[in-house]
Parts: sequence; structure tokens; C-alpha cells
Amino acid sequence: MRTSIISAAAATAVAFAGLGSAADLAAWKSRSIYQVMVDRFARTDGSTDAACDDLSLFCGGTWKGLTNNLDYIQDMGFTAVQISPIVKNLEEHTAVGDAYHGYWSVDNYALNDRFGTEQEFKDLVAAMHKRDMLLMVDVVVNNMVQAFDNVVPPKVDYSKFNPFNDEKYFHPYCNVTKWENATDYQNCWLYPYGVALADLATDTKPVADELGNWVKGLVANYSIDGLRIDAAKHVNDGFLPGFVESSGVFAFGEVLTGEPEDMCRYQTKGLLPGMPNYLEYYPLNDAFNGGSLIDVAEMRNKAASSCNDTTALGSFLENHDMPRFANRNQDMALAKNAMTYILLNDGIPTVYQGQEQHFNGSLTPSNRETVWSSKYNKEAPLYVLTSALNKVRNNAIKLSDDYISTPSETLWADVNHLCLKKGPYGSQIVFCINNKSSKGDSYQVSVGGFQANDKVVEVLRCKVSTADVSGNVTVYMGKGEPKVYVPQSALKDTGLCTTTEEDAPVADNGASALGLTGSMLLAAVFGWAAVLLA
Repeated sequence: MRTSIISAAAATAVAFAGLGSAADLAAWKSRSIYQVMVDRFARTDGSTDAACDDLSLFCGGTWKGLTNNLDYIQDMGFTAVQISPIVKNLEEHTAVGDAYHGYWSVDNYALNDRFGTEQEFKDLVAAMHKRDMLLMVDVVVNNMVQAFDNVVPPKVDYSKFNPFNDEKYFHPYCNVTKWENATDYQNCWLYPYGVALADLATDTKPVADELGNWVKGLVANYSIDGLRIDAAKHVNDGFLPGFVESSGVFAFGEVLTGEPEDMCRYQTKGLLPGMPNYLEYYPLNDAFNGGSLIDVAEMRNKAASSCNDTTALGSFLENHDMPRFANRNQDMALAKNAMTYILLNDGIPTVYQGQEQHFNGSLTPSNRETVWSSKYNKEAPLYVLTSALNKVRNNAIKLSDDYISTPSETLWADVNHLCLKKGPYGSQIVFCINNKSSKGDSYQVSVGGFQANDKVVEVLRCKVSTADVSGNVTVYMGKGEPKVYVPQSALKDTGLCTTTEEDAPVADNGASALGLTGSMLLAAVFGWAAVLLA
């Protein structure tokens, strides 16, 4: 049924070697991930001037280009990279563009030569591991793809697929129409326009066994450290645990839903170890566009009570399927607050390429801009912020083995604010985000999280202050900027805030001051520790 890229004997040898050193869930929880769409990140020749006028076509990014620009990613503090699928894709141009993204698989046992040679991919993996960075590869298990003339039912030549070269390995054609019905969205075909996504019968043993053998060899042959399983919600439930076990590595499974009962069951039933955190994605985006940060706090509580382990979820604000955050609102202060939450939240931070450059594309493919168009600007405000926050998080993990496993504590939540404490005493991070925008007023509040007389540093401005007898710190809010505090002793040898000055009020924007009583009342009503509490 298949043509293997490695011999059976070699597969056994590398499988043993690869799985013996595989990164497990604990290893991934300590990482922060930068998501790369290979075709849009970097060209082999390093050119940054040539435009890509049509984002539905190939733009020329390669594995070698990515290898040559790992400094750009690592200098932001990221310790892992997630890349788009690597297997051979549909070659034809279609009514919906080219397979530049890697999700239109036709041959699981060949690499995508659009992105480079096998040796160039191996060189990428080796370069990442030399830097102690983990590699997560996106994999497609729901379907194989052929060009579609939009005449139903699709005329699919199954003999062109490898390894699933017969119609018997696929579900009969039907278009998904009942998005609340698992049988419909797991057995019918997705997206019937321009390309036919022939739905694999993962509920059958031959298909499940083959995909398990394939992923085991893929991971072992290329020393892959983790997987993102595309469209995991659209394959049958029983397939997922065996597939993940066969891979021998940690896996995120894409389960696109904002409902805790829908998503968390993938953990509670043992189907997947982790998923991108769509539960918080929706209220978080809404909170910075006229909504309330109370909704984010409430969803945090729902997720914690519904899922097995929210620290195994991938916190994200943008990805390749959704409009950019800045597409709705380009205010830089809002973007900084949102980025702060993603990077310091419980869970595994995941930042989509270009987010650090404040890209503002809308729907696909506009949200898949070329990163080289930014000329890899390391002075961009969000790049600088990301670098600082990753450094703070990485240092907290280094200081305490319990940092990751310690759930964050809500110190204060109201419509405009969310303050959290993450980590045990001595390595804790206390941060406050707000949705007031860059026009936000100046005011001060008192937030706990420390002990009496602790010296603390607000690391985004390198301002030092002393906690009062109750362990509270005066937070000087202004211009809508986020605030991030750590014990001064925790910054030793980090290179962060080597020079500090006493904290003081932020220059006023002319807006009225916040009424503390109202904020405290809101926090108390919703059951969280209010401002001024230790």
C-alpha cells in the first residue's frame, strides 16, 4: 500500500533512537513556540526586497531560508519552532491558489521539494537541536487532496495518492453541513471548492495502522520533537490516541471550538494531550475590541474546571487560519497587552510569524504575509516586547521546577483589567494587562503577589519599587501599557534591567483617573482576590 522513504530495518533502528530521546509533555510545557509557514518566512538567498504580489501563490520560502534566520527567532527568546507540513503536496494550480501552505498532501512518503531537499530539511533540524530548540511539525491525517472542477461528486483519481491509492481507504463523498454532528464533520469532506479534500477513513484499521506506521517513521527518521495534528476534530475520536502513541512525541491537536465541553473532552477522554487554546482565543480577542476582560477570567475558570490540564494548552492570539489581531484594531498598546497575556499565561505560548511585526492581514491568504517584507526588524515594538517577556518566562522556569505546574492566581479582574500571579514565591511573575488602549489615562492601583518589603522590578520599564507590609506593589498605569513585575533578586545574571530607577507615575494622557472603589467592587463580585489584598 505504500512506498516508504526508509527501509524497514532502518526504520526500526531510527525509531528506537528517535523515540528514546523524544520530547515529552513536561519538556514542551517549558517551551515557547514560534509558528512558521515555511513558504512565507525566508528565502534561500536571503532576499527581502522582492515582493510577493499574490499571496495565494508560492512566494519562495524554504527550509534553508529558515535555517539561515534562526537567530531572528531565537533572539526573541523562543525555544521551539512549529513548521507547516513537510510532505509532497498537490502540484497543480487551483481555483483557490497553490499548495504553498503544505496542507494539500498527495504523497506522505516524499518530502515537499518546493521547500528544499531532504538534506536541507535535516540541516534545519540539526541546526535547531544544536541551539537546544525543539521542532514541531504539522501533519495532515484527515484527508488527501486533488484539484477539483467543482462538479459534484468530485472526480478523484485515487491511484495518484501514496499510500492511500484506492477509494476503499476513504469515506464516500458527502459535504460537511452539520457542524454540531460529530458523525457528519468526522466522516464527510471538508471545503468542497477548488480542491477535493478526500476524507480518509481513519475509523478503519488499515488506514489507522498505516498512518501510525507512517508517523512513527517520520518522527524517527527526522528527529522530530512534537506534532501539530491538523483538523484533529474531523477525524474519528478513536484514531487519535493510537496515532499520538505511535509518534512517541507530544502533540497538539487542532480542535476549533470555543466551547469547554467540546474541547476539553479531548483531554478528559484521553484523546489528545494538548490543543491550541481556542477557549481563550475568542474572549481574549473580543476583550481588546470593546469587550470585557472579565470574560477572559471567567473562561480561564471554566477551562480549568473542564480540562485535565490547561498548562498543556497552547496559548495563542494569531494563527494562519484567523485574521490578524491588528486587522481589527491597530493600537500598539492593545497589541502589547495581548502579547503579554499569551507569553505569560498558563500553557505553552505560541506566536504566529509576523505577529511580532504587527502584521494586519485579514482572511486567508491575506493573513499569510511574507515575514521578509519586514526586513526582520528587531527594533519593532512587539519584537522587543516578546524578547523581554520570553526572557522573563525562561528565567522563571530556570529558577523553579514548579513554575510551569503552579496555576496562575487571579489578583484582580474587571472590565478593563486582568492581573495574574504565576509561579511560586521567589520566581513568581505578577502581570497586569488592560484594554484601555494607548489613549488610556494615568492612575495607580495596589496589587499583591509578593511579601512584605520585597524589592520588585517592573521589567518593561526597568522601574524598581518595594512591596508594602501586606506584600502589595503600587502599579502606575498609563497610556494603556501592560505591567510585569518580578522579584529583583530573580533578575541576577539575566541581562534584564541591569540599570533601574524608582518607579513613578506615568505621564497623564489627559483622561480621568480610575475609581478604585468601583474596580475593587467588580473584582469582589466575581469572587477574585481584589486589589489591595496580599
